[in-house]
Amino acid sequence: MRPLATAALAFALTGCATLHPALPHNARYVAMGSSYAAGTGINGIKPGTPQRCGRSASNYATLLAGKLGLALDDQTCGGATTAHILGPWNELPAQVEAVNAETRLVTVTIGGNDVNYVGNLYAASCSGEGFMVQGVKRPCPAMRPPKAEDYAKLEANLRAVAREVHRRAPKATLVFVQYVKLVPDNPCAESQLSAEGALINRDIGEQLAKVTARAAEAEGALVLPANELSRGHTLCDADRWSVGIKPGGPEAPASWHPTAAGHAAIANALASMLGRN
Repeated sequence: MRPLATAALAFALTGCATLHPALPHNARYVAMGSSYAAGTGINGIKPGTPQRCGRSASNYATLLAGKLGLALDDQTCGGATTAHILGPWNELPAQVEAVNAETRLVTVTIGGNDVNYVGNLYAASCSGEGFMVQGVKRPCPAMRPPKAEDYAKLEANLRAVAREVHRRAPKATLVFVQYVKLVPDNPCAESQLSAEGALINRDIGEQLAKVTARAAEAEGALVLPANELSRGHTLCDADRWSVGIKPGGPEAPASWHPTAAGHAAIANALASMLGRN
């Protein structure tokens, strides 16, 4: 990361820590979001949680709760969209139902599934042989880049999430955690992305970050810029915070998802933002 960018991020995090003092020990913390928050595929599934959600004991929320001594209610779930934060999803209640007046911290990583981010990454990096999902070979999907109305709907839903959190927990600090950067500025052969696929998916990541930042600013929430913090930590870099379509190994994260190192880095950045290391 360029020195100026690093300095700007450090200044932003310092400012947030000043505005939001350290949370008291055992403060109630609710984590919401998709597989990028759940830590899907990393070191197995957290005991006592829904199998299909893929919540990991190594996800950033669990690590952060350990660092700050918080009482975590982890509602994250792989495949979730903003609709599943605001409303029920089959047998699962709305994630936001966990937020109450005693809640003092809420983190959210959501939106990628609303705009088919991972689906487009799979499509752009899939070989003619298809790919494996939970031991089953699937054919390569077609690219479905989001349209302007998809981003507009996502922004409206993110704002609705923020308003509902503030309504339920007026004393809580709300932090939207951006998705880590997945498509390098200069893709390597290992990414398996075509030039068009890299361009489309890089733009999706950038638009997702912009939409999230606008919604957070409009509704008085904070943003952790994980997309910028991870700029030098893509699958094409030595210190990887994410993987591509073929991570390999039973303990590896899901394809095109953050690694354990990525979740640890996000937890550290959140701890700094919230005023405690």
